[in-house]
Amino acid sequence: MNSMTGFGAASAPLHNATLRVEIGGVNRKQTEVSVSLPRAWAELESQVRELVAGAVSRGRVNVTISLQTAASGGGNLSVNKSKLAALQACMAEVAGSLQHPVEPTLDALVRLGIIAEESESDITPETAWAAAEPAIKEALQAFLTLRAEEGAHLRADLLGRINTLRKYREQLIARASGVPARYREQLMKRLEESGLPLPVDDERIIKEIALFADRCDVSEETTRLLSHLDQFEKICDKQEAVGRTLDFLCQEIFRELNTTGSKANDAELAQLVVTAKTELEKIREQVQNVE
Repeated sequence: MNSMTGFGAASAPLHNATLRVEIGGVNRKQTEVSVSLPRAWAELESQVRELVAGAVSRGRVNVTISLQTAASGGGNLSVNKSKLAALQACMAEVAGSLQHPVEPTLDALVRLGIIAEESESDITPETAWAAAEPAIKEALQAFLTLRAEEGAHLRADLLGRINTLRKYREQLIARASGVPARYREQLMKRLEESGLPLPVDDERIIKEIALFADRCDVSEETTRLLSHLDQFEKICDKQEAVGRTLDFLCQEIFRELNTTGSKANDAELAQLVVTAKTELEKIREQVQNVE
């Protein structure tokens, strides 16, 4: 079992800069891969998406790739020769008008973009991909590892709550088994209070109690409920994506609990059903994070 949330990062040297890859995931019903790249490398988006999408089956995954230069300015410096030629022509014209030589300062050359530190646009997409691909794979592995670790915690929590539902089921069965007897006692008491006392073995009493017992019988619901709980535990042990299956089982468990509550005809049993539904809702919330 894997969680849909996680994070992974990796770096790779690229010329005198560092290529940084960050991958983060959040829960979604379907698979979504969002890629953020420097504009100069936009053509790599499909390759990045394909690489990441092949490793996940559910959730939104955000991939960010950036080029980080050293704060000290340790990147490669490049000269924009066309801009330099244009500047030289302008300065020659100014020098002629002033009859005085004009020399550009280094600060001016930097501000005008004639001398600049190497940027994404100076690196071809092919060169960038050679460094990005292994970094993406490394970040993706870290991302998947964290998802697996988070998934283990989710599994433990879900199994603990399923065990709680098992206990509620036993309480439901115990309470439901006494419903016909309590109804008989109430029926006999009402008849006596109404001045219509009848013997317990009266055929009409027996028929009424039998019909009532059939209407409020929840044995089928509790049997199916046990089957759903067993399936839930088995599926939690699978390594594949199980989120959708668990979500479906939650719906089926809710159906059985709901039917049990509607057939109960007993206040305490109905309260037990409400308590079990509350626990089930916590399970459903956790399942929304499972891949």
